[in-house]
Amino acid sequence: MDTPAAAPSILPDARPRLPRGVRLVHNEAQGGWVLLAPERVFKADQIAAEVVKRCTGEASFAAIVDDLAAIFAAPRESASKPMSPPLLRGLADKKLLEL
Repeated sequence: MDTPAAAPSILPDARPRLPRGVRLVHNEAQGGWVLLAPERVFKADQIAAEVVKRCTGEASFAAIVDDLAAIFAAPRESASKPMSPPLLRGLADKKLLEL
């Protein structure tokens, strides 16, 4: 039986950002945060929205994790879980994030 390959790790100095044409907006009709892409809409939960808000291409992966840890007064290990490679890779695979 084949097991799925683990998602590759993301380098600490990677600077994730939204590609051109993709934006995160708060939409009451959709019930919260959504990622808008050409001809597509993806609902983002609160944690994903907080992560994506910081993906501007300016901050590194490590800096974003540090920022989330400080804001939520959580250990760095806990703050890095929402930014785990499966979440970010999933967004990148859907062309909603550039790593």
